[in-house]
Amino acid sequence: MSLPLAGKVAIITGSSRGIGAAIAKRLAADGASVVINYVSSADVAQVLADEINEEGKGSAITIQGDMSSVVEGNRVVEKSVEHFGSLDILVLNAAYMTLLPLESVTEEEFDRHFMVNVKVPLFQVQTASKYMKPGGRVIFVSSNVTKNSNVGPQSLLYAATKGALEQLNRVLAKDLGARGITVNAISPGVTATPLALRTLGQEVLDHFAEIHPAKRIARPDDIAPMVAFLAREEARWINGQNIYINNGSVV
Repeated sequence: MSLPLAGKVAIITGSSRGIGAAIAKRLAADGASVVINYVSSADVAQVLADEINEEGKGSAITIQGDMSSVVEGNRVVEKSVEHFGSLDILVLNAAYMTLLPLESVTEEEFDRHFMVNVKVPLFQVQTASKYMKPGGRVIFVSSNVTKNSNVGPQSLLYAATKGALEQLNRVLAKDLGARGITVNAISPGVTATPLALRTLGQEVLDHFAEIHPAKRIARPDDIAPMVAFLAREEARWINGQNIYINNGSVV
C-alpha cells in the first residue's frame, strides 16, 4: 500500500524543534521528502533528519536559513527545489514572539515580528508558487491568540502578526486556488514547545494546563496530523480555511 505523500516534497520552516519538527516527522512518515529548516541548531536538525532517514518511509535533508530575511527565506525554497527537483508542500511554521505591552513596543520589535511572521512567509509563498503544480499545498501556522478572548496585552505584536497571516491565507487561497493550489492555516492552542517555554515560562504553561478542559496543553504531535491531512489529496476541497487545534480551550 502506497503512502499518501509518497513522491511529494515538503519544506517546513523553523522545523528543527517543536511543532515544526513534529510536522516534518509526520509528513515523512506519510512518505514525503522533507526539508528541515534551521537557523543555528545544525546538530539538532541533523539528528532529526537522520531519524527520518533511518525510518525509511520518507527522506529528509537540512537547509540552514534565517527566516528574518527575505533573501534567506527565498534561498531555502530555491535550494530545496534544486535538490529535489520539485516542490509540492510549503509549511510556514517559523515564528518570532516577544511579550511586550504597548509602552515597551519599539520600531525594531515591530519590524522583527512582522518580518518573521508575515513578510518572509509572503515572499516564500511567492517564490514557491512558481514551482508548484496543481495539487500544491501552502499551510500557514497561525495561533489561537487571534481568537482567544483572554489574550493578554503583552501579546500585542504577536497577535497582530498572526492576524495578518490569516488574511494572507484568506486572500492567497483565492489567488492560488485558481491554479489548483490550496492555501490553509492551522491555529494551535498553547503547545509545549521550546518557544512557548522560553517566552511564557513553566509557571504560565502550568496555568494553561490547569484551566484546559483536558488538564494539559498540546504536544507538538497533537498538531502535526492536521497538517498531514491538509497536505493529502483528500483535502483538495479545503481551501482558505483556518483550522483551530486546541481541544476545546477556545470555542
